[in-house]
Amino acid sequence: MKKLVVLFSFFCLLGINCPGLVDAEENLIAGARSGLLMEVTSGEILFEKDIDEEVAVASMTKMMSQVLILEAIESGKIKWEDKVQVSSNASGFGGSQIWLTPNEVMSVRDLMKGISMASANDATVAMAEYIAGSEAKFVTMMNDKAKELGLSHTNFVNCTGLDEENHYSSARDLATIGRHLLLEHPTILEFSSVYEDYLRVDTPNKFWLVNTNKLIRFYEGADGLKTGHTDAAKYCMAVTSKKNNLRLLAVVLGEETAAIRNTETTSLLDYGFNNYKSQVLKDKTEVVKELKIDKANTDKILIVPKEEVFVLLKKTDENQNFQYDVNINDVKLPVKRGDVVGKLSVKNASGNVIKEVPLTVSEDASKVSFLSLWGDFIKNMITGVH
Repeated sequence: MKKLVVLFSFFCLLGINCPGLVDAEENLIAGARSGLLMEVTSGEILFEKDIDEEVAVASMTKMMSQVLILEAIESGKIKWEDKVQVSSNASGFGGSQIWLTPNEVMSVRDLMKGISMASANDATVAMAEYIAGSEAKFVTMMNDKAKELGLSHTNFVNCTGLDEENHYSSARDLATIGRHLLLEHPTILEFSSVYEDYLRVDTPNKFWLVNTNKLIRFYEGADGLKTGHTDAAKYCMAVTSKKNNLRLLAVVLGEETAAIRNTETTSLLDYGFNNYKSQVLKDKTEVVKELKIDKANTDKILIVPKEEVFVLLKKTDENQNFQYDVNINDVKLPVKRGDVVGKLSVKNASGNVIKEVPLTVSEDASKVSFLSLWGDFIKNMITGVH
């Protein structure tokens, strides 16, 4: 499929009419029930197929479980070194598992490895019970988070993704969860990018973990994110890859085999990297405006973008000229780096705003004290400096 798209693109560049190119793109994931390709930073969807269809999604469900686990870690509610005693309920879950036994004790970090690499149902339930007290309460948290993220085609009945009535999501919603993980909880990549590891290392029951996502080993730049399979969901996958400052997220649902799932996900990623590029316009250190504020402890307050300013372009697009509008708020002292003090609007050649980025200060600035001002006044009087 990749060769087909490249061949059509070559003919088009030569000026040869190629009406079949659109059809070739539409067939990128012909075997999938639904799917999409997203540029992660902007959230722009580059390819889609039935992205709001509500379907069984198997262990893709665990991405939401991972969100809640990482939130608990980052808030200090739990720690990676915490020891979790496994219940009989958690150890009894079938499907993908790391063969936890009742009352076995395992660290949060190792359970997260089991979830992220082996898609372990027993580890997921053990963490759900550890965080919320029961899987049912944890599932309520999952659905509350789904509402917070604006997911309108998702309902969770369990934390694992095992087939149950009224448990579903969609390609768009899963991509939204995946994007949230990547942007807000990038620690996930420390787990999802590892191809093999071990659990129970210093015991007679040393357990070899091999990542269910084979693309992290065989696709350049791939470092996550989740796979899934049940009878109802068939074979599913969310894969993220980063090349040349461009991070993509591909989601495919309802594939007939794991091989087709991997092939069509690869085709989606190839399509994105072959046709799109990320152009950095300004980095986070570039000064876009200087301010002078009375009684500040610095002569000039430098205004910089709070995040890297980039635009997503098709590779066939010619070099474009961009215009910038800098809008600064009424800045009050003290102000710290990271505080939003305005916004930078990027306009294309037609004058349309295509991106807005918050602005901050390059360094903390505070108000000079009365004593300091009086000291400067006296010094200037003595030295004759005005």
